[in-house]
Amino acid sequence: MRNLIALLVLVAGIVGADCRAQPTNEPLTRGVVAVRCAEGGVFVSWRVLPTEVEATKFNLFRRTSEQPWQQVNDQPLAGASCWVDESAPDAEGLEYQVRVEGASDNANDDPVAKVWSPGYLEIPIQPIDGYRPGDASLGDLDGDGEFEIVLHQVSRARDNGSAGVTGIPVLDAYKLDGTHLWRISLGKNIREGEHYTQFMVYDLDGDGCAEIACKTADGTIDGQGQVIGDADKDWRTLDEGSNRDGRILDGPEYFTIFAGPTGAELKTVDFVPGRDPINGWGGIGGNAGNDSYGNRCDRFLACVAYLDGTHPSVVMCRGVYGRIVMTAWDWRDDQLTQRWKFDTGSSYPPFRDASPYAGMGGHNLSVGDVDHDGKDEIVYQAMVVDDNGQGLYSSGLRHGDVMYLSDLDPTHPGQEVFTVQENEEQVERFMTPGAAFRDAATGEILWSHSPMIDVPSCMAADIDPRYVGFECWGGPGGLRTCQGVEIGRAPRNTSWTIWWDGDPLRELLTLGRAGRRGLRRTYGDFPTQISKWDWNSEQEQPLQQLEGVSMSRGPCLVGDLLGDWREELLLVVPDGKSLRLYSTTIPTELRLPTLLADRQYRLGLVWQNVVYNRGCYPSYYLGAGKDESLNSAPQEP
Repeated sequence: MRNLIALLVLVAGIVGADCRAQPTNEPLTRGVVAVRCAEGGVFVSWRVLPTEVEATKFNLFRRTSEQPWQQVNDQPLAGASCWVDESAPDAEGLEYQVRVEGASDNANDDPVAKVWSPGYLEIPIQPIDGYRPGDASLGDLDGDGEFEIVLHQVSRARDNGSAGVTGIPVLDAYKLDGTHLWRISLGKNIREGEHYTQFMVYDLDGDGCAEIACKTADGTIDGQGQVIGDADKDWRTLDEGSNRDGRILDGPEYFTIFAGPTGAELKTVDFVPGRDPINGWGGIGGNAGNDSYGNRCDRFLACVAYLDGTHPSVVMCRGVYGRIVMTAWDWRDDQLTQRWKFDTGSSYPPFRDASPYAGMGGHNLSVGDVDHDGKDEIVYQAMVVDDNGQGLYSSGLRHGDVMYLSDLDPTHPGQEVFTVQENEEQVERFMTPGAAFRDAATGEILWSHSPMIDVPSCMAADIDPRYVGFECWGGPGGLRTCQGVEIGRAPRNTSWTIWWDGDPLRELLTLGRAGRRGLRRTYGDFPTQISKWDWNSEQEQPLQQLEGVSMSRGPCLVGDLLGDWREELLLVVPDGKSLRLYSTTIPTELRLPTLLADRQYRLGLVWQNVVYNRGCYPSYYLGAGKDESLNSAPQEP
């Protein structure tokens, strides 16, 4: 691959020079992962912390059930934080450990890594009749230094635009070996669907154990079997044929903090804001207008943000199409206190008194320090709320479904936001572009295209090294540079990308449909696969196929969960009895700190389960370099 080594060195320098990343207070272990390779040997990778990028060297050790620890490498490892152990024995109990060079044998307390075979970790789960595994989040629930999984089990989910009775949302906690820690049933008074159950998993008080924060109601049962509220109350509207059928439009609403180790209720308060007035959640935006049956009032999002720059807060959000309310909560010393509330207020047709922030929400969000003051802001599709709960700006772009926040254009100061807009109503009045690229700190539109066009999805990812920055695609036209210049055909995939192979370009993740009979009849079988964009032929070239995990609803989680800076992929086996965690086995020459060390990226893993899931990005630029020679000559993928 021509110029690859120069590209990797250049990117490492860019990250080191341009990184204004804010850290979290979350301690990180070495995160060693060992995966047996199909062609033989074992691929081992581990985390490098930011303080270790320059000087720290490592030694790799292995043992079996019959052999003590043996050092694998002849010379200390100073390059990328991965190694292929080509002489790995096919023996029982094969394990690996990574130690800092120069440390004593007993100085490294990181747990050892058992070998995944054949290429992934199978995590057995406890299935529930009539349910399917859905979104997942992760956190160190029990304080042992390793991540656990919180899995949302889903039954008869409904979009909030549709009436009907749903199943009861369930949250399960698992260790990576499949040990089941607890189960929380949110009860019949929490409707099931991606717009309702936003669960935040994070260590909110700094005690070493992550908490779980989410909306609850009468009949919620915590992980120890204790009921929240009145177990006998049924607040559902049961009126088949009505657009209110199955909705919960009466009764109390709660906000609860649960303990990570046990799932026990720690504190419950009233959810802020309440749903009333039900007909006061409309505005001027995509799918605008008010309703009286609970569609617009029950659209929820959530996130965790370092609003004071030092401690995490939970931000619970209600409303996207018109009225928008965000409430920030602090969990400190066993007390749950409200930090601030942002409220655009109710408005009614013709909405002349509507806030400029009303109607600017979407179906996902992001968190980052966009104004460089050390404190996080909430990027809520077309607007941004500052760390103090005041509006930072409203771009006026109105409602959309997808957005991305990162340093998408390294030639432009700070971060940028790329969004698409629905443009479903009053398009001639507003002339809103279908896609827009803006300055994250000021809202200035840097470029846009397709005015009055409804663009349902988009992607921003660096997939072509000939051009500086991320490429953007979605809606009319093809692939565009981060300056908005069309450069050719775009990939069909607008849902998921992943850092998987050895270079800093992102790969495309395509979720297959094998194993689901109805879809198989309609579309035929095709596997879940990771592909590389070939910028010369403008086609996707498969890198790896993942057999037996085809799930058209999307992955449970995508992110840098273990190992080096590349990302892992958590998928569901079609029978619903286990999860599979995949990690790359492709060596890299690029040594970077774990993406988890970047606060914006880490908090992206927290909000990834919110509504329309999308991948998360660090606050700094991670992509191909800015060398002019890379812009002037195409390279072979």
